[in-house]
This record gives sequence, structure tokens and C-alpha cells, in this order.
Amino acid sequence: MWVNMKKVLVTGASGFIGRVLCAELLERKFAVRGVIRGSSNWDGGDGEVVKVEGMDDATEWTDAMEGVDIIIHLAARVHVMSDTVVDSLAEFRRVNTAGTEHLARCAAANGVKRLVYASSIKVNGEETRGDKRFTEADASAPQDPYGVSKWEAEQALHRVAGETGLEVVIVRPPLVYGPGVRGNFINLLTAIDKGVPLPLAGANNVRSLIYVNNLVDALIVCATHPAAAGQTYLVSDGTDISMAVLIKEIAHSLERNNRSFYLPPALLRAFASLSGRSDQIERLLNSLRVDDKKIRDELGWIPPYTLKQGLRATADWFRN
Repeated sequence: MWVNMKKVLVTGASGFIGRVLCAELLERKFAVRGVIRGSSNWDGGDGEVVKVEGMDDATEWTDAMEGVDIIIHLAARVHVMSDTVVDSLAEFRRVNTAGTEHLARCAAANGVKRLVYASSIKVNGEETRGDKRFTEADASAPQDPYGVSKWEAEQALHRVAGETGLEVVIVRPPLVYGPGVRGNFINLLTAIDKGVPLPLAGANNVRSLIYVNNLVDALIVCATHPAAAGQTYLVSDGTDISMAVLIKEIAHSLERNNRSFYLPPALLRAFASLSGRSDQIERLLNSLRVDDKKIRDELGWIPPYTLKQGLRATADWFRN
């Protein structure tokens, strides 16, 4: 690891992952400057805070990058189930692709040494089948505007690295969970906590997940390990799980009865198609497995927490 680092700039610092990352960086005695949107009231703890109104190809980064050695780039326009924007792909590209490339070029111009980019497993695709696991060597196959914008951002970063010498590291996580989680995962927690019967006892798919503290640890390793420069890494907890077992484990962690019941997946898909919820059901029933051997072998990274520990911490947060 480098021993003379001055400061780490974290974009998206007030978000689900960003808050955990900034706290962990401060705990490890890094100097931290967090970038947040102007509407956020996050105080940054013991770190510095810089506000920006948005992220695109016109964002002013010069002041934020003063004295910065490393950027960990989390800020993004995230995937949403019901997007009201007329041209969704254009909006994702404006923020995630053009905004990321602009950030990287400003970083290189201001003497930043390395940029770690939190991309997405959606760059690889939406599902795996059989014993297949996604790897870094796979041809990219993003299926939605979010995934496309992330893939294009990765390509832009490689161009900037080639032109400027900026060290770029790309990390593609699967579904991230943990205290503070939002979206479908907190909806699942709520349903199980309330005892809602879920027709998913037959969901024997296999999915890779990553606990937010494991992801944060991987990001810090990618920010500091000399061998990470120029690499792309897939990360996970290392233990895959079916939706049926995930529900069982969450119910146990919440000290609730597991009220899921069996409905044949084909029938569940048919009901979903009639109600216009096919995309949501496929996310619950499809498999998505990640091979994280590369980061373990090259950087010696091992997730600090097990899946069970992550689920327990998430359940404790939810209950309290």
C-alpha cells in the first residue's frame, strides 16, 4: 500500500454505500473529502464536505480535487423501476457516462493518482444459467439503459487512462445490501417482517450478493493496492444463495416465521406477465452468479464478513 497518501475524495458520499465508505476510511486514518448533492444535509463526520448541484460534463471539480490523491467514484444516476424521463438512456449517459469521463479528465488534470469506479454487474448481463458465473473476461452484455451507461463509462475511463496516465480501477458489484439499504431489498425486509406470505418457496435460483461493508473493504483495497491499477474486478460475499433460502435467512434474522409458500415458477411468471410485473419477477427468479477469484488472487482480498453476518447486521438495523 502507499504510505504517503494525503486525501481520498468520495463522490456520492451521503448515499447508502458512501456513508459506510467514508466512515471506514476515517476509521483507517485516511483524510476524507466527501462530495454530496446540494440538497443533502450529511455533515461528513470528521471528514470534509463539498457540495455540487449535479454531475455531468460541466461539473466544476477543481476545488474539490485540491490535494486529492485518490477518487472513489460512487455517485451515479441509479436504476429505477419506473422511470419518468422521456429518453432514459440519454439521461443515464449524461450523468453516468459523460459525467464520469469529465470527472476522470479533471482528476488527471489536477494530479490525482488513481480513480476507483463503482460500476455494476449489469455490465456483464442480467442472469447466469447452469454452473456459469460471470467473470471479468466475459463479453459485456448490458440489457438496460443503466447497464449500458455504466459500460460506456468504463470504456471512457480506459480511454482517459490511456491518454493521461491516470490509474483506473473498475469494481463491478452485484446486489449490495446492509444497514441503510433501499429499493427492493428493504421491500423484502418489510414484507417478511410483516408476515406477508410470499410465493417464493420454489425459487431455487442462485444469486451472488455483497454486504456493504465487504464492498467498502474491496473498494479501499482497490484504491491502495499497487497491483490494482488498470484492472477490473468482480466482487461478492463468496457465498451464493437462492431466493427461497434468502427469505428463510432473513426471517430467522428478524425472528419472524418464514411464511413463504410454494407456487410453481412457471405459474408465478404467468401471473406476473398478466399484471405487467415480469421484470420484477425475473429479478427474483433468475440466477446471477459472480466469480470473484481474480481480486482474491491478485490483491489477496477476502471479504471481512460472511453472508450470515451481513444479513444479521441488516436485520438488526431494520428492527431498530
